[in-house]
Amino acid sequence: MCGIIGYIGEKNCVPILINGLKRLEYRGYDSAGISIINNGNTCIVKNKGKVSALEEKVSLMKLNAVLGIGHTRWATHGIPNEINAHPHSNEDNTLFLIHNGIIENYQTIKKGLKQIGYSFRSETDSEVLVMLIDSFLKKNYPLTKAVQLALSEVEGTYGIAVIYKDEPDKIVVARKGSPLVVGLGENENFIASDVSAILAHTKQIVYLDDGELAVITKNGFLVKTILDIEIEKEVHEISMSLDEIDKGGYSHFMLKEIMEQTESVTNSMRGRLLLEDGDAKLGGLANVIDKLVNSNRIIISACGTSWHAGLVGEYMFEQYARIQTEVEYASEFRYRNPIITNEDTVILISQSGETADTLAALREAKSRGALVLGICNVVGSTIARESNAGVYIHAGSEIGVASTKAFTSQLIVLALITLLIARKKSLSAAEGKELVEAMQELPDKISHILKLNDTIEQLAEEFKDSKNFLYLGRGYNFPAALEGALKLKEISYIHAEGYPAAEMKHGPIALIDEKMPVVFIATKDSTYEKVISNIEEVRARGGRIIAIASENDEEIDTLVDYSIKIPDTVEMLRPVLTSIPLQLLAYHIAVKKGLNVDQPRNLAKSVTVE
Repeated sequence: MCGIIGYIGEKNCVPILINGLKRLEYRGYDSAGISIINNGNTCIVKNKGKVSALEEKVSLMKLNAVLGIGHTRWATHGIPNEINAHPHSNEDNTLFLIHNGIIENYQTIKKGLKQIGYSFRSETDSEVLVMLIDSFLKKNYPLTKAVQLALSEVEGTYGIAVIYKDEPDKIVVARKGSPLVVGLGENENFIASDVSAILAHTKQIVYLDDGELAVITKNGFLVKTILDIEIEKEVHEISMSLDEIDKGGYSHFMLKEIMEQTESVTNSMRGRLLLEDGDAKLGGLANVIDKLVNSNRIIISACGTSWHAGLVGEYMFEQYARIQTEVEYASEFRYRNPIITNEDTVILISQSGETADTLAALREAKSRGALVLGICNVVGSTIARESNAGVYIHAGSEIGVASTKAFTSQLIVLALITLLIARKKSLSAAEGKELVEAMQELPDKISHILKLNDTIEQLAEEFKDSKNFLYLGRGYNFPAALEGALKLKEISYIHAEGYPAAEMKHGPIALIDEKMPVVFIATKDSTYEKVISNIEEVRARGGRIIAIASENDEEIDTLVDYSIKIPDTVEMLRPVLTSIPLQLLAYHIAVKKGLNVDQPRNLAKSVTVE
């Protein structure tokens, strides 16, 4: 959600800024802009719409500068337009600011600034912040101090970068609740909200934490708190390559990431399964394993797709680890005064590790004494750093806004944690070995499912003009049904709902007619006969039925209009397999509707505001 890029050095920063913004497009945005300072001259260029349109504008201007900042905006305050786009500037265009986050008390600050003569052009909270900094500059404070004083009056979240004509040798950045990194080079340095924006230039990264401010020059950086206390920061070497954030010959990142799941699932398990012992090894949990095993209760908190993964985790933990488990929307968690004790474990799941609601839930749980574990994909992310312990899913970069491979890798990590706990409790070595073997077989089975891509594309042609979908599953496959429905509505804009199959007759059955496609996850498991009964109910009302079924199931073909046959596995791992054909179905329907699959409207990859 929103993207920040900045450069100071000896090169022309304009192409660096534009290319960095292109790398940030996957996060979701509606406008873009840059501002530069060079030899006493300043320039700001911005527009509604894509970075490509901004690039065209900039190329005609033949700009050259060694200091600049750029931004992609996802609208919060004010409609998407050029005026509301970032960067924002003071009235005489000498001070420029880009901002991710929300200034909650901006109306109060704005009122005060108006009383001393400030006027405003945009509807944004961000413009208020640049004017507030300007008010301190007018009192003859240097830029860094002016930023510190302004931020001391701010309530809310921010990741900001500020440049000033009268101090053209620095970029001042600060963070609270919105990610920022500093990239280190030779006679040049970078700032970004996401490593991907600067990966082409450096792999030496410093992560800023909440409450920290950094002064970036071409030869170095200084980090201090908002209260002006200097801090020593560790430099991290990033292992990610540019190849990971390219499409690799695929039409879309989403398709590439769906097709990468054989590899991503393998990487999530790599070095973590102990076949002979029927056990798992997770180094990130080594120091907390006893407390985890003896937890009175596990609470899983997450948003969106990660919440669906958490629902599968609930089934796993209760069936095998025999620990009472609850799954909470992170966005609601801290607002209902949850009952948490120091005997509880709270697991936070987030692909990016920066999801604002999930981070807030983490801090709430931590403040109440719970053991806090993070399950993340992005190394060095805030949730990873602030958790007591955790596990990386190692899915590789996920650029498509609609999560695919991160979801299946989250399920793998939850299964590994389940196995680890269960083996220390009542699960026998033989039972553990059965689960390990089933996990090791998953990559080949995923590869088999991915070969059904052409068949699923043909099915998408049949249903691309549908207005509504219903997704139904039972047991472990109920969360998979929810996830399938979410994928479809995220990228195709078709209304879709997921339900437990048995709940259909308690309301949704009223919707079913010959125009309503109903997707059943009907693999041969402990709920199979019940799901068949639900299929019969839909069939009796003329619904069009698509079944995700076991590959040896011939009976189901007589009951449904279309079936997608997939390999079988143990019950707790079935959502890893059943979710993949649903990802492909959503993808192909969206493509056939001519939609932007990787950047669906109104959505952002990393939701860093509440």
